[in-house]
Amino acid sequence: MDVARDVYHLTDGLPNKEEYRMTSQLIRAAISIPANISEGNARGSRKDYANFISIARGSAAELETLLTLVVETQLAPASRVNALIARVEEVGRMLNGLRRSLSD
Repeated sequence: MDVARDVYHLTDGLPNKEEYRMTSQLIRAAISIPANISEGNARGSRKDYANFISIARGSAAELETLLTLVVETQLAPASRVNALIARVEEVGRMLNGLRRSLSD
């Protein structure tokens, strides 16, 4: 949830014209990660949990791409976004590991 919170803070600094474009996409992808982890855990079966972890992993990949675009389009300074990208990559690796453990 720290990543989602930090994405919210990042979007506060984006231009208003991005509110219905990049901002909404960033927030949606960021929220999707913990929401799918939580929903999958509540389902009660390993298969369902693994499926929701896969969805969360896809959202992490989407968020990583969007954050890269934020830097490339100069909507926010790379110095501010690159650390967040690194954290999203780490979340992705953790989700991959969890997915593998659920599939064993």
